[in-house]
Amino acid sequence: MDWKAELNNCILTSETAWKTWKRITNVYHMANEFLLAELDIDKGQRISIKDEELASLRKAAEFDTICNEIIPKSITEIRRLSSRLSSYPRVLKKEDFERTVLTMVYTAYRAAQTQGHQKDIWAESFVSLYKALKHDLMFPYSKEPSQQET
Repeated sequence: MDWKAELNNCILTSETAWKTWKRITNVYHMANEFLLAELDIDKGQRISIKDEELASLRKAAEFDTICNEIIPKSITEIRRLSSRLSSYPRVLKKEDFERTVLTMVYTAYRAAQTQGHQKDIWAESFVSLYKALKHDLMFPYSKEPSQQET
């Protein structure tokens, strides 16, 4: 490989790494703020933010909608999501990535709250989501340099 091709490869890799980093940190900051404020998950699996002041923010309303109306909460729905993600042919949209991260957090919570066979089922679902997100994050790197998107 000549130096121009190598330089081009480094630039593409750096840009992709930066985009990936931005995606991770945006989700992290939103979820982290709400998770630190403590969440309440009732018997019907409805998620709410305990801190009333924080819960009154517009972002919290979006978080509530995503957690209670969009992310899957049953094992069947989560397995279906994992299956679709594992064969997804391109990088996820930002919204889909964020929802999948929140689904993974919910799955980890359920795994921590259950015992025995149910714990194993939730843990397996968590691992499947993790693998799907890892695939998504590594997708740009798994292509040949000439095929990478900018």
